[in-house]
Amino acid sequence: MRLALKVFFLIIITGTAFPQKTLTLDEAINIALQRNTQLQVALNNLETYKSGLTASYGSLLPSLGASGSWRWNRAEGGTIILEGGIPFQVPTTESRNYSAGVGGDWVLFDGLANIASISQSENNLEAAELSLERLKQDITFRTISLFYEVINTQQLLKVAQEDLLQAQKNLETIMERNKLGAVTLADVYAQQVDLGNAELEEIRARNNLESAKADLLYFLGLDVLEDYTFPDEFTLEELDMLKKRFTKEYDDVSVLYSEALNNRFDYRSALLELESAYDGITIARSGHFPRLTNSFGLSSSSEKVGDLFKFNTYSVGLTLSIPIFSGFSVADRVEVATVNAMNREVELSDLERDIKRSIQKTFLDLQASEKSLNVSEKNVEAAQENLKIEEEKYNLGSSRLLDVLVARTNYTNARVNYINAQFAYIVLSEQLKYYLGVLDYKNFE
Repeated sequence: MRLALKVFFLIIITGTAFPQKTLTLDEAINIALQRNTQLQVALNNLETYKSGLTASYGSLLPSLGASGSWRWNRAEGGTIILEGGIPFQVPTTESRNYSAGVGGDWVLFDGLANIASISQSENNLEAAELSLERLKQDITFRTISLFYEVINTQQLLKVAQEDLLQAQKNLETIMERNKLGAVTLADVYAQQVDLGNAELEEIRARNNLESAKADLLYFLGLDVLEDYTFPDEFTLEELDMLKKRFTKEYDDVSVLYSEALNNRFDYRSALLELESAYDGITIARSGHFPRLTNSFGLSSSSEKVGDLFKFNTYSVGLTLSIPIFSGFSVADRVEVATVNAMNREVELSDLERDIKRSIQKTFLDLQASEKSLNVSEKNVEAAQENLKIEEEKYNLGSSRLLDVLVARTNYTNARVNYINAQFAYIVLSEQLKYYLGVLDYKNFE
């Protein structure tokens, strides 16, 4: 009884002295999507892909530049020269010259490298956008897993605390009955051992909860020393999820696999990266083809600024460059691009097999979790009834305390298994959505 009062007053004092912040799953996901540094880096890098696409389109346009110059010359006089035997003194002269011009170059053909560059930039940008969406799903699922780990350990702590209080109550009852001679001293010692074990379990459960909280808060970018509270009961959505049997909706895992290939952002991104690698081969091979460039310009020169562009010079030209031998550099670039495309194909094949493996494993785990959930729920009911029977028999003197302790341990284990089964089923359900690529995150941004 004293222990129960201590725990009660400790909870009251802690709650009034240090105001706690309640953190829901929706809030946790929103915080994660706002604070995750990896996501922020990906968003920053996305701007470089946009800039690269603009530059690729710019390669189709002519380059244009303007120039201007000014020159001043002064020739000092005083030099004596002879011309026809007659001496002359050269006078001092000054001259100024102004010139201005505009011109540029236009690549008319470069072996289709500029066209392939645009395609490659578009693929790279779209692939980066899809990778960003997949990263958001990664963050969402990671948050869900860590959050439910906290709720799971919190429920287990409640079981441990209830078991501890019951063990204390039982010890007080047995000690009173021992004073009356109704039970032996051995029963008192046995109950003291049971109380000690309950205290250890409560300490272990509390440490697990604090560790789970720290992991979640660290991932969310929050202060791990802040005191947060979490929901004690399942939401309506979670209760509906526990009642729903997701695996019955699918008769064949291949259906899930086909759905995943259509929905997975990372798979679609890998396909685009492969197309980008093929564009790289086209760009590399362009070095084998002639290059046709157009040049154009307008220039003017005069001794006075006001006379500029009164007399102009126009120029237009075409330059055809034909590669004959480049020291195998083009062949090397083609080989590197080809190998890069081959590696992309291998990575895509690995991703396909990984998707299939992940979906199959998660689907089987979810099926097993459904059965475990049903069995553990029935085990709790059976263990509870068995405990009642053993306690009644012990109170009537027809049973041993050991039988009651065993029954109570079985009941506690059944409750723990049921709690673990519930959260395992919820997390596996979300995990299957994650592997299918349908895990929703947009409502939390």
